[in-house]
Amino acid sequence: MRVSLSRSLLFVAGVALISTVAAADEKKSDAKDPNRMVCEKQEVLGSRLGSKRVCMTAAEWATKRREERMAIDKSQTMKTSASGN
Repeated sequence: MRVSLSRSLLFVAGVALISTVAAADEKKSDAKDPNRMVCEKQEVLGSRLGSKRVCMTAAEWATKRREERMAIDKSQTMKTSASGN
């Protein structure tokens, strides 16, 4: 009786472990999905307490950050070339 009980517990523990590993693998693959929704809390300018939640796909966030970086680089380049004349 004890042998079958310990085997049952071992089986249940094994199934739980496999489920946990499968869930972790799924989270890793979800983290790379460009279509997953990502929400960020952004502070509202001019308000100490105001904030809003902005949700976009991971691909949209990447595009937005790339465009912002390009605008900053362009602005810095223009300042450098204007002061160099």
